Amino acid sequence: MSHYKIISDSCCDYVQHGEDVLSFVTRVPLSIELDGDHFLDNSDLDTDAFVAAIALSKSAPRSACPSPMLFAEACAGEAQDVYIVTLSDKMSGSYASACVGAEEARKIYPQKNIHVFNSLSAACGQVDICLRIQELAEGGMPFAELVKNVEAFILEMATIFVLEDLNVLRKNGRLNHLQALAVNALRIKMVMASDGNGDIAVRAKSIGVNRALSAMVDYIKSIYDARPCPEKTLVITHCACLERAEDICRRILEVCPFAKSLICRSSGISTMYANAGGIIVAF
Repeated sequence: MSHYKIISDSCCDYVQHGEDVLSFVTRVPLSIELDGDHFLDNSDLDTDAFVAAIALSKSAPRSACPSPMLFAEACAGEAQDVYIVTLSDKMSGSYASACVGAEEARKIYPQKNIHVFNSLSAACGQVDICLRIQELAEGGMPFAELVKNVEAFILEMATIFVLEDLNVLRKNGRLNHLQALAVNALRIKMVMASDGNGDIAVRAKSIGVNRALSAMVDYIKSIYDARPCPEKTLVITHCACLERAEDICRRILEVCPFAKSLICRSSGISTMYANAGGIIVAF
């Protein structure tokens, strides 16, 4: 049995091609409600059908974070060290729920080391963090040192995204400060990023999604040039636009020689926010 266990909420996305290098992650599902229908965000969720349902609906889908007990139960098993990765606390109550669940698990399993990471991100950002934890744990890094290393990794990690459709984010109040721009200039597409605290900031604006994607590549290159990180993994999440993700991955790697790249398909929660055509990049 492994000496460690990695748990994430279900916004941790799924590998698109080849071997599931995230098979080691135990996902705790959020739930989603849309027009009275309830969806459990797990591997059985048909995200294509979910995208279609969002498009037909006049209301925005709503998510509910897992209960603390679900996180506590996920800590069971023989692993001595347990690491939990959640959505940014600015986007979901998942982090707070996981912290309560971790505290309950420590009472049940006093011999375990348990830490909850606030990703300050989502989607492929959580994937990137889980891969980092696995790399360090497999290398034998002690629990306390690993926690310190990964917390620093999170603060340095960049999460950048371009969405074709901002309606869900706007309806859910996630982009109040951008609402006027989104409504009054519908052809304006924004390159957005985590501001380092888990909130969303605009980094560039372009007319049309193709120009916005080009601006995203330029912005990523500027980050890489300022702080080269050839040892890192480039992780990309797409929502119903695999060819676009593959093209963006190729374009980024042409100017930023990351050690590895990974393309993921969106989970239900990622789909809910990114909507069809959305691209999210983390490194």
